[in-house]
Amino acid sequence: MEPRSWILDLRERLATPPARRLAARDLRPASVLVPLYVQAGELWTILTKRTDTLPTHRSQIAFPGGGRELKEDPWAAAVREAHEEIGLEPKLVLPLGELDEGETPAGFRVIPCVGAIPHTFQAQPNEGEIAEVFSLPLTAFSNPQMVEERAVKINGVDRMLRIYHVGGRQIWGLTARILQNLLVRLGLEGEEE
Repeated sequence: MEPRSWILDLRERLATPPARRLAARDLRPASVLVPLYVQAGELWTILTKRTDTLPTHRSQIAFPGGGRELKEDPWAAAVREAHEEIGLEPKLVLPLGELDEGETPAGFRVIPCVGAIPHTFQAQPNEGEIAEVFSLPLTAFSNPQMVEERAVKINGVDRMLRIYHVGGRQIWGLTARILQNLLVRLGLEGEEE
């Protein structure tokens, strides 16, 4: 029997069950691209560290993305933002599916769009927005010893914050929730609480 394509496998895992959407609220629609590629037999993703001069989410580790323009669909926004932030040509992104919609304390509702990209992609970061672009294997996030759950107060609201400690970096907030949702879908982590 021939080995199954990781792309077909991921599409199936992302399709069932369908990604959850938030109830209608007055939040600004946004999208991020969760770029995935295979290298040395492992699934990798690309993350960015935002500059400390941006108006929102400054200095945070995030997937490439941002606010959607009027009448722009989630995928169009995700690939447009990835092109603007890290130089990823939209035609190089093969859509695989979407993850659960999440919200940020800054007032965004974000749809994560998961796409396959070539493993040979070389980022060209937009220096006004992106301080650093780096890749990590998804298995780095599935080690329970690298995960911390911390109680915090954000804008007066008590929250449990998931923090991944990977490669000397702390990845938290919506990015950590997106990674957790992806790991659950891939069977690399147990169900979310």
